[in-house]
Amino acid sequence: MRHYGLVLWIILLMGIRASLAQVAPDCANAVPICNNTPVNGGTQGWGTDDFNGALQTGCLEQTGSGAIESNSAWYRFRTSASGELGFNIGFDTSEDWDFALYRASDCNNLGDPVRCNFFDNSDGMAFMGVGVDPTGATTVLYEDWLQVSPGEDYYLLVNNFSNNNSGFSIQFSGNIFVTNPNDALDCSIISNLLGPPLSACDNANVVLDATTTGALSYNWYQDLGSGFQQLTGEHNPTLQVTTSALYRVEVATSGGTTIISDVQVAFTATPTAHPMTHDEICSDAGTYDLSQKDAEALGAQDPNTFMVSYHSTLVDAANGVNGLPRLYPINPGTETLYVRVSSVANPNCFDASRQFELTTVETPVLDFPTAVFLCEGDTMTTIGPAIPNGSTSYQWDTGETTASITVSQPGTYTLTATNHQAGLSCENTRAVQVVISEIPEIMDVIITDLEDNNTVTVVPAGAGAYEYRLDNGPYQTDPTFTNVTEGTHMVAINDLNGCGTDTETITVVGFPKFFTPNGDGVNDAWHIVGINTLENPVVSIYDRYGKLLRQMDQNSLGWDGTFNGRSLPASDYWFKLSYTNLEGQNITAKFVDNHFSLRR
Repeated sequence: MRHYGLVLWIILLMGIRASLAQVAPDCANAVPICNNTPVNGGTQGWGTDDFNGALQTGCLEQTGSGAIESNSAWYRFRTSASGELGFNIGFDTSEDWDFALYRASDCNNLGDPVRCNFFDNSDGMAFMGVGVDPTGATTVLYEDWLQVSPGEDYYLLVNNFSNNNSGFSIQFSGNIFVTNPNDALDCSIISNLLGPPLSACDNANVVLDATTTGALSYNWYQDLGSGFQQLTGEHNPTLQVTTSALYRVEVATSGGTTIISDVQVAFTATPTAHPMTHDEICSDAGTYDLSQKDAEALGAQDPNTFMVSYHSTLVDAANGVNGLPRLYPINPGTETLYVRVSSVANPNCFDASRQFELTTVETPVLDFPTAVFLCEGDTMTTIGPAIPNGSTSYQWDTGETTASITVSQPGTYTLTATNHQAGLSCENTRAVQVVISEIPEIMDVIITDLEDNNTVTVVPAGAGAYEYRLDNGPYQTDPTFTNVTEGTHMVAINDLNGCGTDTETITVVGFPKFFTPNGDGVNDAWHIVGINTLENPVVSIYDRYGKLLRQMDQNSLGWDGTFNGRSLPASDYWFKLSYTNLEGQNITAKFVDNHFSLRR
């Protein structure tokens, strides 16, 4: 699948004649390159199908050409040191390029690529490669760094997918070129007398050396794009050059042979980093867009020719390593960021003499509760930060300017806190909802007993945010308790908004809802089950008019439905249960379903 990136840069390349000198469309003729020298090239068609009709190699697939290669260029290099190695392939932002890198020493045995990228460039990136984008951009056009050892051979295929190209450049990167700046790549693979391509800054002293044992004469030529022209008067073994061109030397030897060697030399303008202004940002922004400083660093210089990167140390800026991401995660306080302006075509031409300070001003942190409850019966409550910040000013929508305020009415109150530092005002706003909360009250307790699983349900008097507890157990949000043992218990309801607690003592007993005193031996007497768990229990039975009919204690066998020896009629009868509590007080049990039926 092909993916997308972002527009950033455009590469500047040499003329087509010079470019063609550095292109090999076939793996067998791959151009050898060494050291950290940028290579400028271009592509025009492809030669032999190096993949013998294969449909795929790594991430690369057949193109419209009917082969994997469409407009291809092959290069090879050999490592001579250990470390982290990468490369940047720079190209016009309107074009689409792909690459595959093989660790191999034989074009006939390439195997699978160790790095490969086939993501398209619809969003106009200017670089792809291995490692990280030199501009600090996050992009899918980059593969992971290579960890290399000395003596490893690699072949690099650069493929133009868009069939429209203005050329490309290859620039090596990685810490291997910091630890071994002059011999990271082995130059012995290049048999060319004049050596590898040379890319230099416009103020560099470049001398081509063709010194050859047994040489009889030297003739130097220059090609600016219209063919080689001999340089008048240049017959020394060396030639000092100041112009970008393709150079050739012809060396006549005493053995009667003539050695011809060509080398491409590209001069790149050295940029100037312009003065930078300091900047401030509020901490709640999270990141700082470094790209907004590019125009300052570049001044009037062309952003298509020069790129800007930012670094946390001067050493990193000078070495062009560890570039900061464009969306830079900010840090508290003031930090110095170092600026590097470098040539897109040759990153070795740079100016890292500028820096600027980035100050992060803390946005006030407002973490006080956004919902506060004014308990029923209370006259006021306090809202806002308990401890004010000395550098922060506060403004409530009520007009008050203290961090916290006292309110007596429900409603929404909004606080704006502002931190004024370094000429910047960082602001945060937080609203508080004040709500009246009722004091909790137990209206009823529903006790379901005389079953295998006695349950107790607490019924609150009003609506609110409550939690419930039985005896000394944990609070729960469910008002119902199951498997409650017979005897006395304490139930509690607690207001989650901090408006108090209400408790009640209950008694869980068992009794029949009806009885049938007809002498058949079934339900002939009415009694309470479990009152033996109470201290001095007394059960008093009444008719509907409140007349006391019978009193029983824990030793009673039950009521047989008579009064003074006379059978009472079928009807509902009421009872009360009293007992002595732990404090020695005689109390009447509440929340007991205190009526039952006599059936004849």
